[in-house]
Amino acid sequence: MKVTTTFDKILPTIKKQLERHTQGRPDGSIPHLQEIIINRDLYGRVRLLVDEDAENNTEAQQVLAAIAQELSEYLGHHAYAAKDMVLYEPNLQNLKACSSPLSGFGNVRVMERLATETNWSTLAPVSQGKPRIVFFSIKGGVGRSTALAISAWHLAQQGMRVLVLDLDLESPGLSSALLPPNRQPTYGITDWLVEDLVGNGDTVFNDMAATSHLSHDGEIFVVPAHGHKPGEYIAKLARVWMPTINAHGQREKWPQRLNRLVDTLEKKLKPDVILIDSRAGIDEVASACITDLGASDILLFALEGEQTWTGYSILFEHWLNADVEVVRSIRERLHLVGAMLPELGRSEYFAALNERASDVFREHLYDETPAPMDVDLELQIQDIDLFNFDEKDTDAPHYPWPIDWHRSLAGLRSLHQHLDGLDGNQVKAIFGEFLEKLETIAQVDEPPNA
Repeated sequence: MKVTTTFDKILPTIKKQLERHTQGRPDGSIPHLQEIIINRDLYGRVRLLVDEDAENNTEAQQVLAAIAQELSEYLGHHAYAAKDMVLYEPNLQNLKACSSPLSGFGNVRVMERLATETNWSTLAPVSQGKPRIVFFSIKGGVGRSTALAISAWHLAQQGMRVLVLDLDLESPGLSSALLPPNRQPTYGITDWLVEDLVGNGDTVFNDMAATSHLSHDGEIFVVPAHGHKPGEYIAKLARVWMPTINAHGQREKWPQRLNRLVDTLEKKLKPDVILIDSRAGIDEVASACITDLGASDILLFALEGEQTWTGYSILFEHWLNADVEVVRSIRERLHLVGAMLPELGRSEYFAALNERASDVFREHLYDETPAPMDVDLELQIQDIDLFNFDEKDTDAPHYPWPIDWHRSLAGLRSLHQHLDGLDGNQVKAIFGEFLEKLETIAQVDEPPNA
């Protein structure tokens, strides 16, 4: 039998074959196995990881042999040969943290082995420190970095200490919006990630943050992607994704190293809020910013158009398929930003943006509202705490925080000069509603450094 399975058919094929072995159990568990992890390696090939105790269990061996044979046949090039498919692990429970449940199965999980060791399917808990707000967009050119610079300027005017991190490592530039060339620090985040690999992070740590002259009543601490002299930036960038071994002899992935850096910067600089500029798109840096740094809030910048909604649909659907707990946790942190609203036809554009956002969030992230069959059931539904919102609910995650387009803020190159004498009324006209929402999540009303 010639198999033509492609990557997108791997998990559906696995589910179809495993259903044969659940024997109709309501919880979808496979008999005789405590846990089974579907491991998809760097090449997309599948292996089965089970506890080493199963190696001496006759009934478990029969089940595993049947599953291995079926998957080898139906997955073709995307599976190891049946005789090589099963691996027995002495510490299978330790791998659960790197895996996510396979929907519909009680004791089956999926683990992805990725080159950069980032994973959109897991989510770190919210940091116990000050609010960490991530500015993210599916595509570039939506005014995300400009909005972050304005946000830092505005919050500093409120007397806050603001820490700004330029984590758009592959397309850096935010620091130039807040710092003139002569105020750029010697080193940046990329320098620290590379030096940390060899235990040399402390050498650059104290020279990687600079204070913006736009701080006003508060402080703006800027940590750029690189220092004022980038040096061998491309060579360094190729190494930032590497893991290392920490002081306790444990393997530390690069997002964990990055989180350690943010924790240390927070401890040193004592900010009231941390603003993080993420790389646009669904790549490894964006994944780390959104899922690994303990973000309290994630601002999703959006333009009305197919590119925006196709991208967000892909990401939301991935979360939905990966782990329902990830969906339930991350949707509480999301806020859509309507970026660069046009001067002409603004109302119609905003209405279309809101309608499409509502549709995408409802399809992937919101709970379905059961259709009531009678009065008693309708009362029961009202008692259920559903995560669902009307299209025009201004408190809904999908309801856009508006930012108007304005020609005076179209370029970052001279923004630090522009902000120095920026008219507060002009800022309010362009960013007013957005900044009001931002103040709430940044906890502006709290006493600084409380």
